[in-house]
Amino acid sequence: MVEIKPPNDFKAYLLSSRPSIFLAGSIEMGMAEDWQKRVVNSLKDVNCTILNPRRDVWDKTWVQSKDNPKFREQVEWELDGIESANAVFFYFDPNTKSPITLMELGLVAGSNTQFCYVCCPEGFWRKGNVDIVCERNDITMFESLDVAIEYIKG
Repeated sequence: MVEIKPPNDFKAYLLSSRPSIFLAGSIEMGMAEDWQKRVVNSLKDVNCTILNPRRDVWDKTWVQSKDNPKFREQVEWELDGIESANAVFFYFDPNTKSPITLMELGLVAGSNTQFCYVCCPEGFWRKGNVDIVCERNDITMFESLDVAIEYIKG
């Protein structure tokens, strides 16, 4: 398994025969559980490339503006990763609002161009919306992160 985080370039890794997975989901400026670490640790023996948007160091003072080069770099890395990966795995942490993750799910669900998996446990404030979008677009859903990880490993 190869894990790549921003701002590192991932394009060369996607040319290999290894499947690639983008980890889309709750981060909320570091307030969400580091669920990405759980996924990465669980897949360490799987021959795949994981694109993990959670930076090792995030500067909360970055202005979230398209004119901020660091912020733009992060957002474009994520959008490029979502568009380039073979699969996108979404996790909605029930303790967050995750507006960006909701937007990203809308982008992927409407594209029908790649594999998509969603874990949305009970308690997520917009679970009903996520359930309907996934049902309508025939997206595989999970209620538990552990069950989702086991499915992806298979």
